[in-house]
Amino acid sequence: MLYRFKSKATGDVVMLEPNGRRVLEILGKDPDAPGIVLPEQIPAAIEALRRAVALEEAEEARRREEARACGEEMLEPVEERVPLRTRVAPFIDMLQHCQREGCEVVWGV
Repeated sequence: MLYRFKSKATGDVVMLEPNGRRVLEILGKDPDAPGIVLPEQIPAAIEALRRAVALEEAEEARRREEARACGEEMLEPVEERVPLRTRVAPFIDMLQHCQREGCEVVWGV
């Protein structure tokens, strides 16, 4: 399944199901239903995504430091997975454009 996020201000942003679901959960939206981010909700949505990115990066740094302290290597090299920061960058860009234009972002419609 794909999530297709649409707006009048930008082209569509398409995400695979696990990534789109995670983004919607971060935003407090139901990932199983069509939805909308209204213009007045956009600043909070951007902040929620940035907080989630910061938390993921802090957790990654903590795990790396913990592994280093134990003399172990990380089981999954960071280079082999796509971080949340990279996955949400196009969506944050879309939200910022919509904020400037005063339009909403929709999905599932």
